Amino acid sequence: QVRLVESGGGSVQAGGSLRLSCAASGLRTSAYCMSWFRQAAGKEREEVARVGTLGQTRYEDSVKDRFTISKDNSENTLSLEMNSLKLEDAGLYYCAAARWCPSSNTASLSGRLVAYWGQGTQVTVSS
Repeated sequence: QVRLVESGGGSVQAGGSLRLSCAASGLRTSAYCMSWFRQAAGKEREEVARVGTLGQTRYEDSVKDRFTISKDNSENTLSLEMNSLKLEDAGLYYCAAARWCPSSNTASLSGRLVAYWGQGTQVTVSS
């Protein structure tokens, strides 16, 4: 049974930092395209960052230079370091595993291609 369990969400003031973690079981993070999605209130779920099987990363434009995605295949974990948080970064953050990443590193991963989802962890950013 595959499980993705996120942790690390919370409340932070704008400009602050948070680190999200995802512990995976039942799958090997080395074999999957691992991604973080975000769903803000009233909006669709969107990919924020991903790391492919070869370590290639992609970031949504609004988080470039502020967020860093990483994975530890030996620990089967995925992380998202979020710095300089903005009000618009708030939302429910999901860890996701897809069997492959889009062939173009400029394309976002569709949620329809995600094989496994975590339950989400809430990030609240206040002014």
